[in-house]
Amino acid sequence: MSNIILDSAIQFLRQSNATKNPSAVKKLHGHLLTTGTLFFSHHLHTHLISAYATCLPSNNNNIIRTLNTFFKCINSTDPLHFNVILSDFCHKGFSFLALTTFSFMQTNAVPLDSYALCSALNTCSKVKDVIFAKQIHAHVAKSGWGSSVFIGSALVDLYSKLSNVKDAALVFDEIPDKNTVCINALLSGYGEAGLWVQELELIRKMPMSRLKYDQFTLSAALRACTGLSAIELGRQVHSYLLRTIFDVESDVFLQSALIEMYGKSGLVNKAWQVFKLAGVEIRKERSRDIVLWTSMLGVYGRNGHYKEVIDLYNEMLRKGIRPDGIAFLTVISACGRTGQVQDGVKYFESMADDFKLEPGPEHYSCLIDLLCRTGELQKAWEVLNERMYKKGMGNGIISMWGALLSACVDCGNIELGKLAAHRALEFDPHNVGICILLSNLYARFGMWDEIGQLRMLIKEKGLRKDVGCSWVQVTS
Repeated sequence: MSNIILDSAIQFLRQSNATKNPSAVKKLHGHLLTTGTLFFSHHLHTHLISAYATCLPSNNNNIIRTLNTFFKCINSTDPLHFNVILSDFCHKGFSFLALTTFSFMQTNAVPLDSYALCSALNTCSKVKDVIFAKQIHAHVAKSGWGSSVFIGSALVDLYSKLSNVKDAALVFDEIPDKNTVCINALLSGYGEAGLWVQELELIRKMPMSRLKYDQFTLSAALRACTGLSAIELGRQVHSYLLRTIFDVESDVFLQSALIEMYGKSGLVNKAWQVFKLAGVEIRKERSRDIVLWTSMLGVYGRNGHYKEVIDLYNEMLRKGIRPDGIAFLTVISACGRTGQVQDGVKYFESMADDFKLEPGPEHYSCLIDLLCRTGELQKAWEVLNERMYKKGMGNGIISMWGALLSACVDCGNIELGKLAAHRALEFDPHNVGICILLSNLYARFGMWDEIGQLRMLIKEKGLRKDVGCSWVQVTS
């Protein structure tokens, strides 16, 4: 009879309706307590805790008290029982409750194994909890878990996601037996920090440790080649992956990395061949989602192929691919370069009307650029002043005021240009680019006194314009 009750209770708690009805969960809880059924199954404890966590706010004091009461009722020091609960919290996104569970294990002498430590570290990386993470790291060091490649990989991944590449590299060096997973974690940190040379050096050392490149490693190598504009090395990586990866057509991130690399070097036709997988034997069903489409749209946009951007976008819609914010950004920008004002405004409005996407500051920036390029300065001012400035969007619109100011310089609109410069300098008084544009506007009208005052202001604030640079690869 007890097995039937247990099975029925677990089945009820698994239903989505149970998580929306705290009263029903509490009634079941009371019944299980009065009948004593609750104390016969740790599995039932897990489902009941999960139901409470789902139907009550995670920061609610009631759920914390309930959680601690449950843990005490479990009356077990077996880490397996708590690891199941910890894993459930992690997978469902209850980060606070996951760390609370880990803390309970620590303070109540429940052994912390590699699973619990890795779960807690991964949770810390998601919520960016540096203090809690360092406490776990200290425990790892004192308890001797530092030699575990799994915990070491979790620590490297943690510090990489916290943009602390130096500590990530130190932890990596302390791992005695490294594997591809921990190397990929450090590669991710190097990539986020833009340390392309260190990324390639780490990849080159892998064969010496008898470690093979996987698809993530090759994507990291291509990303580094893109960052360094090392097209010849990128070609070598491309050749290698074609020989070793037999399902390139199913890895959209690897294809996207190739498209980005060739596009960055101006090899648009080569990027298009990768997009189409020209010359590659297709062994599996082709996976070509929005990631690949936006990559190819970006390549066309950055290389001035604006007509192709719009054609590819229309083809994407015909294929049933739902565009994202990045796709709209590229298309609106392309309309600005080709002077298609009405089409650009139509695409901008289509975001919210047809695809329920909220335009961000970058989309407004493209719209402003579109209007400025076609001389619609008054309309650009209205969009900026009414939709952006009065909503308090702050520093995100400085570049837009700069675009309007630049257009005023080209069109000779002194009054609107001064207003745009004033708005931009409200948010960033030390923006030397805005000052230089304003100086150019004054110069156009021969306002030399104003230019002198502006130069004195720039000198007093110690402002300097960044020096431009470019990469050139020299081959023999």
